[in-house]
Amino acid sequence: MSEWKSPVYGVRAVPIEKIRANEYNPNHVAPPEMRLLYDSIKEDGYTMPIVCYYNAADDMYEIVDGFHRYQTMLDHKDIYDREHGMLPVSVIDKPIDERMASTIRHNRARGTHDVDLMSGIVAELHKIGRSDAWLSKHLGMDMDEILRLKQLTGLADLYKDKEFSKSWKPGKEITDADITG
Repeated sequence: MSEWKSPVYGVRAVPIEKIRANEYNPNHVAPPEMRLLYDSIKEDGYTMPIVCYYNAADDMYEIVDGFHRYQTMLDHKDIYDREHGMLPVSVIDKPIDERMASTIRHNRARGTHDVDLMSGIVAELHKIGRSDAWLSKHLGMDMDEILRLKQLTGLADLYKDKEFSKSWKPGKEITDADITG
């Protein structure tokens, strides 16, 4: 009996033209997360291989997991050029039913972000001087999401050193002239 060896120890560089999507992946990634995936691959490179089944009959690799990493290379010439059109692939050799189950397991195992932990990260990055624009770009969040996460950690602390407009003073009644200018 041979010793078990995880597929990741046999990662190979495969030309993207020899890789194709499967017909059964129910996973969908929204445009903001696709932009974040592009940014991640652009900044960090491919850090995880695409999981594929090798179909020897037609000499093609069929994706089991990693479709969006594959799609990122197809959609972005800069990534394609930098990687010389090659994707890291780990191969599993399973029948179609087990590949389908693997796809679902991979999709579901990614989990979700804990809101309290994310708000703590946003607060910490804010404390070290990262702007909302930086957070938006590097964490893939829109400004409303950043504001909501800041609200969870306490706006007063996050904005204590900020300068605000002097146009209104507490206790002063707002008139129509104040609104219309």
